[in-house]
Amino acid sequence: MYINIQKPILDQNDRLAADIKEQARVHHIYLLDLLASPGAGKTSLILATIAALRHRYRIAVIEGDIASQVDAQKIKDAGIPAVQINTGGICHLEARMILRALDVLDLPNLDMIIIENVGNLVCPTDFYLGEDAKAMILSVPEGHDKPLKYPGVFQVARAVVLNKIDTLNAFDFDERQFAEDIHQLNPQAPVFPLSATTARGLDAWTQWLDAQIQCKTSASALVDSQTRAPASSTTPDTSPAPAPAPPLVPPSSSGSLAPASSSPPASSLAFVPTPPFYKEPSCSL
Repeated sequence: MYINIQKPILDQNDRLAADIKEQARVHHIYLLDLLASPGAGKTSLILATIAALRHRYRIAVIEGDIASQVDAQKIKDAGIPAVQINTGGICHLEARMILRALDVLDLPNLDMIIIENVGNLVCPTDFYLGEDAKAMILSVPEGHDKPLKYPGVFQVARAVVLNKIDTLNAFDFDERQFAEDIHQLNPQAPVFPLSATTARGLDAWTQWLDAQIQCKTSASALVDSQTRAPASSTTPDTSPAPAPAPPLVPPSSSGSLAPASSSPPASSLAFVPTPPFYKEPSCSL
């Protein structure tokens, strides 16, 4: 006899995650779940991302660790609200933990919440937290073969960050092989080579994230307007639908979104996978 204990656990988690997703939609908050192994640079990337976007968005951070409040304190020292979750040995965050953290945060006054999951390349992939996207961070010292050894975490990621590119000369990291493996596992995921500590390559990552946030905000506002709109008794409009607008790319320096050009921006490094560096954000809620 086979008893699947994982399914009821995940089913319960998904029900709670749906509550998180609805709270985020109501308050027009973008939720980003960051996954990585210990030492990949999650907190460093969060701090660099905050520095780049805090003038446009109100940001908070939920920190997940087995123990300590070291990372949460770093975020607070930067003047950003942070909630520390200590899992006490559990190797991932769960929706029930995030719900408790949301109770502490001032949701009406936030635009984005970054969730720093527990450092692990296996367990967090199975637990949906109501997030709009998961992003995977791999650092150069970990090696280019990690997508083959831990495919699941790369497959669930909306985007992949290759951190610590300032150390490429010190490690035997095959950029081309890494790009090919990512493309085979997840052809829709853009890859952002960067260094969180030197800010090299950071603009491409923050511009992509900026576009994702704006897309979520617009979509949430549209849902709200449709919910509030009274039912119409007039005859349905049968006129042809207008031509679809061109996809959007990350904002220009003026802050406005512009139609995508026919060719994607060139990467400063040669190992960005075949798919365009930027893609039209998914606005599904």
